[in-house]
Amino acid sequence: MPDADTTTAAPTGRKRLVSGPGLLLVWLYGVMVVGAVSRSAFQISTEFDRAPLAYALSAVAALAYAFITYSLVRGGETARKAALVCCAAELAGVLAVGTWTVLRPESFPDTTVWSQFGLGYLFIPVILPITGMLWLRKR
Repeated sequence: MPDADTTTAAPTGRKRLVSGPGLLLVWLYGVMVVGAVSRSAFQISTEFDRAPLAYALSAVAALAYAFITYSLVRGGETARKAALVCCAAELAGVLAVGTWTVLRPESFPDTTVWSQFGLGYLFIPVILPITGMLWLRKR
């Protein structure tokens, strides 16, 4: 008869990425998912013709945040590498869109999550991927 402890706690072979400060990272990414999804869903469904590029970029940000959150919670080496690549892509997006909105603000009739490097979100969009990459490299 198998031991109850070994049957209920079967090893998955995945290394946990969410522990200690990683819990805060997942929480912040989760908050950003809610914020970016809510913002982009509302803007795309009600006023997409006003600023389609800005609203589409907010939706891209939401997808990036959701994927990174999922990868952090999932754990394992493959998820860690995927989250690391996505954090780098997110940072590139924040820097590109942030620079674009500072140099050519007239290109965006409305703001995105990444406008002015995340000014509307207390600069969390530019800080979060850097923190995420540091955490994931350490893990």
